[in-house]
Amino acid sequence: MTKNNLHTFHIPVMGLAYTIDSPIRVAQYGISSVIALADDDLIEKMRNFYSTKFNIPYEEITQKFHDYRAERITSYLNLVDKIVKEKFENFKIELAESKTALENFMSMLPNTSDIKKGFQNLLDDGIAFKENIQNYIETHLFPGEIDVNIMTKLDKDNFIKNEQLPIEFNDAHAVLRGFANSNLQSSVVLSAGMNPRLFGYFENFKDFFPNENNELKKKIILKVSDFRSAMIQGNFLAKKGLWVSEYRIESGLNCGGHAFATDGLLLGTILEEFKQKKEQLIQSAHDLMIKALQAKNQHFPENPLELKITVQGGVGTAAEHEFLLDEYNVDSVGWGSPFLLVPEATSVDKETRNLLMNAKEDDFYLSNISPLGVPFNTLKGTTNEFLKQKRIQENKAGSSCPKKFLALSKEYDPHGICTASKKYQDIKLEELEAKKVSLSADEFEKNKIKITEKSCLCVGLANASYLENDIKIKGQAQGVVICPGPNLAYFDQEVSLKQMIQHIYQGKSIIRTNDRPNLFIKELKMYISYFRNEIQSVSGELTTAQHKKWNTFKSNLLDGIEYYKNLFESTIAFKGDLNQLDSCKSELVGIKIPVSELV
Repeated sequence: MTKNNLHTFHIPVMGLAYTIDSPIRVAQYGISSVIALADDDLIEKMRNFYSTKFNIPYEEITQKFHDYRAERITSYLNLVDKIVKEKFENFKIELAESKTALENFMSMLPNTSDIKKGFQNLLDDGIAFKENIQNYIETHLFPGEIDVNIMTKLDKDNFIKNEQLPIEFNDAHAVLRGFANSNLQSSVVLSAGMNPRLFGYFENFKDFFPNENNELKKKIILKVSDFRSAMIQGNFLAKKGLWVSEYRIESGLNCGGHAFATDGLLLGTILEEFKQKKEQLIQSAHDLMIKALQAKNQHFPENPLELKITVQGGVGTAAEHEFLLDEYNVDSVGWGSPFLLVPEATSVDKETRNLLMNAKEDDFYLSNISPLGVPFNTLKGTTNEFLKQKRIQENKAGSSCPKKFLALSKEYDPHGICTASKKYQDIKLEELEAKKVSLSADEFEKNKIKITEKSCLCVGLANASYLENDIKIKGQAQGVVICPGPNLAYFDQEVSLKQMIQHIYQGKSIIRTNDRPNLFIKELKMYISYFRNEIQSVSGELTTAQHKKWNTFKSNLLDGIEYYKNLFESTIAFKGDLNQLDSCKSELVGIKIPVSELV
């Protein structure tokens, strides 16, 4: 019996607040979820909130503490671990004592689950029910994983006055230390690409290396968008004696939050490559890891450790869920944005949840609001958007920037400034004003929007938890930023955890529209739209490199369409979508890549 096979879905990280306490809400049911660790201020306030709620002594860790960021994270994760374990023990007692509770729990398990069948056999037996059921629960049930997420780009240098602190006090380094020092036996999800300094820092913590029994107390999950980046990053870590236990493949565009578009590689073709080359990925990393561990005189496993492949981004029906598991042999499927409509699972304030329920396809868009300069999936009509526009109209553009997690631009200050801050936007607007005479009114307005459209994500992505739990919000009003994937357009009602799980497993659909495209078609359409916008928005002379990139992009999309044609023809679930592929191909072929003025 392996520990993780109760459910075939997981809840990925969402924003800063939306899954901040999801393990406390759902882990007792065996559901794994991911906590964002970027905001230690939010984490400290949530530790205070839950300590009070569960009558656990609380002592504030203020910014005066030497290593406050790491200590806040360690303390919160230990608290979550403690609460989850207590809730799980209580849940086991409830299952053993109440057939109704057990039947209700069984209705939330996949029909294919051996554990579900085991429970059913015990119920059918009926003899010595309580004693047998207790033994079965003890040996077969485990709480869901309390995983954490580190966005590798958020690794700002920190200073005391003008003196730069050592690298281990950088934001992401301190976060990793906070997780490494916690009691958790779970995984850290690394997202947003490679950070060699941070990856090297893992070597300082023994929990990431295999013990004498070839077990890892703490595991590494890499969120990747294609096979090549998985191989590069996995081997980089393996050379340090570190094993990647899971590659979490996320759609480049059909996802929530920051969207890291591929070079036109579509999700189906990426999954196919992982399926075909999984052994290569395992063997390559294993050989490198053994060499590294031998060089360090550390214990090394003779055989490769377990490696999982999981997928997320735009999955919306039981049929799609099953298809991904069966066709690509993935170990789990991530369901993110739909869980924003499940109050039992995620932390969302009422106003934002209502906005999500009523949002239509056109309300979800890929924006430029992130100070990271990476396209960001968001929603029209947020309170953050309203307050930001109000400040712009009053000539007070920009945020007061209280948290500075995204203060990464060194253009005007060696300490770093956030491009969403008032300080940065004031300088940029002044520079623009000085050039006004040489610009047309249209160019001036476009440049102004480019400067002022950036949103304060640090505050906006955290506020939902404060609002939901009546925690006082200090400072400048930023409202709420929400970052759902476009898939949420087809979910329009608040549902219970049980309803959502039965939607995933048993096809008891909660979708009330018939016009939802399947996840592959939706992503394809997004890539075609993205491609067209990239070409239309180019200004100045076209370089040979840019021309080559676009040709590769288009070629990859056409290859993806051919792949889907073969796939859909052999799959009953998608046969009806073949004509959509044809129209997508016609649309793509019609987009002409400019060739004049190559430099």
